[in-house]
Amino acid sequence: MKIHEYQAQAMLREFGVPAPEGILASTPAEAAAAAKKIGGACVLKAQVHSGGRGKGGGIRRTANPAEAEAAARAILALRIQNLPVRKVYVVPAASFVREVYLSLLLDRASSRLTFLGCAAGGVEIEETARKSPGSIIRLPVPADPAGLSPEMLAPLANALFPSPALAAEASRLMMNLARLYRARDCSLIELNPLVETAAGGLLALDAKILLDDSALYRQPANVLLRDPDSEDPAEAEARAAGLSFVGLDGDIGCLVNGAGLAMATMDTIKHFGGAPANFLDVGGSSSPEKTATALRLIRRNPRLKAILINIFGGITRCEDVARGLLASFAE
Repeated sequence: MKIHEYQAQAMLREFGVPAPEGILASTPAEAAAAAKKIGGACVLKAQVHSGGRGKGGGIRRTANPAEAEAAARAILALRIQNLPVRKVYVVPAASFVREVYLSLLLDRASSRLTFLGCAAGGVEIEETARKSPGSIIRLPVPADPAGLSPEMLAPLANALFPSPALAAEASRLMMNLARLYRARDCSLIELNPLVETAAGGLLALDAKILLDDSALYRQPANVLLRDPDSEDPAEAEARAAGLSFVGLDGDIGCLVNGAGLAMATMDTIKHFGGAPANFLDVGGSSSPEKTATALRLIRRNPRLKAILINIFGGITRCEDVARGLLASFAE
């Protein structure tokens, strides 16, 4: 589950990670008032569940409230990666001398919680990883924060920050990130960038946090962070209907019952040279209405050329799926 930057930075501060404290605004007038309250130069940042905000015009620096109002008006009119911008985060402009990339994630290849760091920064971290893989430092750590120590984190901290004082601060920061990751059931914490400020400290200037959907049953505070208006409309509609749906870039729609069978079906399509248009699991007990909704979601893909239906008649009643198909043909 994605959350907004302002929510991620509040979460970081809660766990002792230094992050800017700004003001959320949903209108140009609110942005101007926020800039006036902050005083001095501000940065307005589009709050949308998407990368590439800067390239899309969603991050702008302003010098005064009038500029902030104009910038907010422009940002709130944007769609970034086809998602509307409904809020901007107004933060004080920060002065810094260098920036690095730091993230904490689950490395599925090793089944280990792993810190990733890059002293060269992370504006184009994917490109850096492709062109200079040696510049990306990986540090596997115990899943339980109680097993972490500053000494264990020192190799990465020293590589990112040559100054002993900053390296020690970076180690403490990483300890706090590990506590946050475990306590809130995260699947990714990314500081991009983590900066060395002009005053000689560290600041998580931008933050991205993903939360594990599977753990929401034990994380009521996480559930409250969900913003349905900023999620993919098809995925939100599917979730409301009790379906698991993820849109992809292919042209063969998939209607399958069971996550394992759905993945195997997609693998089979790829094996024979096709490209699945979606992952869709209609569940173990599919009503005609769920099947009709699933097909409606699949058909919205403008690239769609065919639909492959793969239903295993175990718990699912094939008769219900057939009735859903008939309803879809009527549409």
